[in-house]
Amino acid sequence: MPKTILIIDDEPDIRQSMSDIFSDEGYNVITAEDGSEALSQLEKVSPDLIFLDIWLPDSDGLKLLPGLKKEHPQVPVIMISGHGTIETAVQATKLGAFDFIEKPLSLDKLVITAGNALTISRLREENLRLKKRYNENRLIGECRPIIQLQEQIRIIAPTDGWVLIVGENGTGKELVAREIHRLSNRGKGPFIDVNCAAIPDNLIESELFGYEKGAFTGAERRQKGKFELSNQGTIFLDEIGDMSLNTQAKILRVLQEKTLSRLGNSSAIPIDVRIIAATNKDLEEEIKAGNFRQDLYFRLNVLPIRVPPLRDRREDIPLLAETFITNYYNNHGGIFRHLSPEVITRLKQYDWPGNVRELKNLMERLSIMCATELIQISDLPPYLRNPAANGNNGSEAHQWDDFLASNSLSDAIKAFEKLYITDKLQKNNWNISKTATLIGMTRRNLHRKINALEITQPETD
Repeated sequence: MPKTILIIDDEPDIRQSMSDIFSDEGYNVITAEDGSEALSQLEKVSPDLIFLDIWLPDSDGLKLLPGLKKEHPQVPVIMISGHGTIETAVQATKLGAFDFIEKPLSLDKLVITAGNALTISRLREENLRLKKRYNENRLIGECRPIIQLQEQIRIIAPTDGWVLIVGENGTGKELVAREIHRLSNRGKGPFIDVNCAAIPDNLIESELFGYEKGAFTGAERRQKGKFELSNQGTIFLDEIGDMSLNTQAKILRVLQEKTLSRLGNSSAIPIDVRIIAATNKDLEEEIKAGNFRQDLYFRLNVLPIRVPPLRDRREDIPLLAETFITNYYNNHGGIFRHLSPEVITRLKQYDWPGNVRELKNLMERLSIMCATELIQISDLPPYLRNPAANGNNGSEAHQWDDFLASNSLSDAIKAFEKLYITDKLQKNNWNISKTATLIGMTRRNLHRKINALEITQPETD
């Protein structure tokens, strides 16, 4: 897409000549004759480069510059002036200007300076993206399920097909999405992730599609949405199964028409994005229950990928654990820890209801709390030190990590309800009437909760 240049100058001839030369070079050009008009233009568009005259009828360009850099820090600003001095140029540079050009203007120099500014701006953005990618955890593993997953990613990534990633909480669905993007033809473009479960339903539309100034109370300026920000790149819709039916309908329309409209503006904005969605739910069951649109499911489920839970790749646990310990040491220093063989054995025996995320949290905790270099059985939490004593492979004793592993508030509430009701039933010898009275519920409602939460009384000898 062509870059947009904003020219702020009070002389009509200069505005016209600069506009003509940059239009001929293939840029989109907008102009403003003073600071007030410039600010008005900036509410409507987001330029890639700004030319700013120092002397303006209603303001001083040097006074306007700090505000522009604050509101648009990534946009280079080139100062122009017919009354320039070395001191003025130095001051402009200190305030954040990319360069300073004196009048009368050389059109060749304008074009060259603009090209340099845009190139450096692009390289800075790419450098930030590369640093972020470098610091991110990659998909780690040597077991057969992970090798098969990596092969799927290798085949899928170069295509432009939409992907639906399915897997339990904490299995690494976002890592899979980022790896697909990194290996795709869009790898140099933006990767925008959206946690559909974390955004309130009344805000998700403005988050996804953006809004204009004044579109609603608190909309003080124009804001691009996640879809627009991901143009020429990838948008990752995480936990899409938690999205409301109303929002699903609007997403479907955007996917079909490949255009969107910001809140407060009916104009259609074309978008070119790759969609990667993820969920921990069985969407086919959600469709049957009336919670998910079948037509949206068929749109998204072009290239399905299933991420295995950690209990199905136990041979990778030592490698993952050591990687997390190493990453923590590299980022925070301190003592470099090692796992004893007994600890590795115990880790491989555990079922990891919170999957890779749970293992990562535990390794960071041990890196902080362990007193010696060697992590031993005695350093592990109780549910791992003596899993048999806790029953259910330690999952009941692991209640806090279970809550934290939940991606949505509703999942965390269900986990707490199950733990709470099970605890009260155990303390009352599974007497439902007595337990219902104790916790302030009717016997009938307690029965419903027990069935809904799949609470079962353990068998006794």
